[in-house]
Amino acid sequence: MPLLDITNPAVIIFLIENYEKENRLRLNWIHKHREQIQQAATLNREPTNYFEADVIAQNMIGGLATTKRDHVVAGYNRRRTPLRDGRFIPGVENLRRGHSIADVGLGDPLCDPRLKRPDGDLSIDPIMRPVDERVKRIVYKRRPEFGKDQYLKTRSKTWPEEKYYFAECSNWDYGWRMRDSALHQKPSYGRCWHLTRELRSRVGPQPDPPHYKSSEHCGPSKFVSL
Repeated sequence: MPLLDITNPAVIIFLIENYEKENRLRLNWIHKHREQIQQAATLNREPTNYFEADVIAQNMIGGLATTKRDHVVAGYNRRRTPLRDGRFIPGVENLRRGHSIADVGLGDPLCDPRLKRPDGDLSIDPIMRPVDERVKRIVYKRRPEFGKDQYLKTRSKTWPEEKYYFAECSNWDYGWRMRDSALHQKPSYGRCWHLTRELRSRVGPQPDPPHYKSSEHCGPSKFVSL
């Protein structure tokens, strides 16, 4: 909050009005409680003859009931059998049990031997799935037919979930597990090539059904067989 500019005439008038208002409120309060103020100033009160020790003793007596009550409750609680909420406290060897890649069904230890680890092994799980041996041999073949470029081209045709266990970047959210999406399935009412489907069918193209033919005019036929 910025400070007020006390050199501004409008601010000066505002401050003077507030000072006068506060003084009137103070005088009103003093006038309202004048008798109490005079009684407190003249000390015309009955003496109690209380000492500081008496006040402390009175506070101690008032707290003895609470101390006795807490002592009884504490003694009752000490005799009770404690509740064991945590019957099983997992240790380091239990952290991976049920949470590894093989346990959640994302990998098979038979296909990836790196997943065969004891429960006490807390090393990081593998990020990439094992590469197919046939694809891996492409790197070691001679150029120009094979090599690094051909290997990367072949790997790019593989689905991301078949190369990695988890999506490693946010860009993969749009292409991860596309086989589970209904958008990858063939539409039920989409357009299809009837001619191509008929030519590739088992029986080949067939004549038009009867309802496709043009209707004949009523009356005798123009062509009479001899």
